[in-house]
Parts: sequence; C-alpha cells; structure tokens
Amino acid sequence: MNTRPFQQIDVFSDQPFMGNPLALVHDAQGMSDADMASMARWTNLSETAFLLPPTHPDADYRVRIWTPRMELPFAGHPTLGSCHGWLTRGGAPRQPGVIVQECAIGLVRIRQHNNRLAFAAPPLLETGSIEPARLDGVIKALGLRASQVLDHQIIDNGPGWIGLLLDNAQSVLAIEPDPVALAPYKVGVIGAHVTKDLNADPLTPAAAFEVRAFAPAGGILEDPVTGSLNAGLASWMIAEGIVTRMLPAEAANHPNPAYVVSQGTRLGRRGRLFIEQTGQDIWIGGHTLTTIEGSLNR
Repeated sequence: MNTRPFQQIDVFSDQPFMGNPLALVHDAQGMSDADMASMARWTNLSETAFLLPPTHPDADYRVRIWTPRMELPFAGHPTLGSCHGWLTRGGAPRQPGVIVQECAIGLVRIRQHNNRLAFAAPPLLETGSIEPARLDGVIKALGLRASQVLDHQIIDNGPGWIGLLLDNAQSVLAIEPDPVALAPYKVGVIGAHVTKDLNADPLTPAAAFEVRAFAPAGGILEDPVTGSLNAGLASWMIAEGIVTRMLPAEAANHPNPAYVVSQGTRLGRRGRLFIEQTGQDIWIGGHTLTTIEGSLNR
C-alpha cells in the first residue's frame, strides 16, 4: 500500500469553508483510472484531482480531474486548487511568475496576482445558439419564464455548458430547479446585480454578477463555485460586448473589462471570482486556502 500526500483546498474564497472544496492527491503515479474514479466517488465533492509528473516539456505538472461520475478534460476550481497544492509543497515554475499546468485539454497558464491565483481561460471549443426545443426544455427545468432569458449560448471549453443570461441577479437566485427535468442538461446561469452587494467585504469590490451552475449529469445538482463556467461566460460575454453594456459606466469605459462574480449564495457559500482581460487573455482568479492536510493510503 502506498502513502500519498493529500490536501483539501478551498477555492474561490478567502474564508475557510465558503468556497468550493477540492480533494487533491499528490504523487498519484501508479493509481489506475479505476482507483481515481473510486476515490472521486468516495469524496463526493464536485471534483477530485490527482497530481502527476508532466509529459509536455513546457508544463510544470500534470493533473487529472474527476467528478463522482466521470473524468473532465478541464475544470476551473481544480486548476487553481491543484496549483495551490503544488506550490505549497515546494513546486517552482520553470518560468518565473507563470505556472503551466498540463491537463487533458492541453496547457493552461496560471499566474499569481494580488494574493490570488488566476488561470487564462482556455479557448472555446464550441459556441452557438441553443436549438429552440432544447432551450425551452432548459428554461422549464429551471422554472423560468422565457421573458427572463435575455440571451443564451453554448459555451464549451472542455466541460460543455449551456449559458443563460437572465434579466437580473434576483432571477438567478430565485431559481428552483426540477432535478429530474434538468438531468440531461449542464447549465450555467448569470444575471447582473442591479444594486450594490450589501454583503460584500469593504475591502473587496462588490459583485457585478451572480452565477449558478447546475450539472446533475456529473453527479452534482448545483456546483458551489465554478471556474470553467465563469471562464466560458466571460469569453462569450466579453466578446459579444455584453459585459461592457451591463457594467456601470465607469467600468464600461475601462479598456480591459474587469468584474467580480458572486457564486454559491444559495448554498450558503461566499464564492468570489475575479475576471480580468489583459490583451487577448481573459483571467479567472480567486483566493485559495488549504483546509485539510494528511495522507492517502492507497
């Protein structure tokens, strides 16, 4: 039996137990697909990640990411959580200031900025409008009215999402999904806050948008805080000018759209994602905290 370092890391929050937890296994060489899948089912978190030596010459480490039901080619909170864990155990990037992660979707760049980690959003593999009958099914499964949906888009950056832009954040927070009807879909919903986030920390910018993520097909009805979804939403909404139109005037005039997303509110979490565009890159950032350290006997 092998003993491997293990951590549980809270991602997208600067307060313990308020973000999205990631189970992280270090030194996962020798673990089979069945071993990884079995552990991911056992932890029953939205994702469990396994750190391995890189196979690409430009990568600093490799990660495999599993939900309780399947392996994912990419996911956001496991990317930042894996990077946090790799750094805390002495990892040093080949290129100062930039960590390069290898995962099934390819190489993902991560930077340290303002006491947070941020990953460069991978390119969208698929975009486009949602077929009307499918869109109608999603709207009904979420208990929404069609008039509440301002726009929609397929956003696939590894995990394939259906993205819905709603009329406001209150509509997002009011969603009561039908788990059975929602089962065929993987849906992210975003809406703008029309008033200041009264629960915001005075040292943290108020959230401009509220997001919820529903992924019953992956074994999670609602994910607390979702990096891949927010990366896809940002890529879509920035490219289409939606963010600029919906942000306050002073932010809309900024050459590089930057905003804060709140997620996990209905689950009692306080996730915060910091979205910033620099040049052609869109960065998805957040705080990371180690909450549990120990060893895995496997």
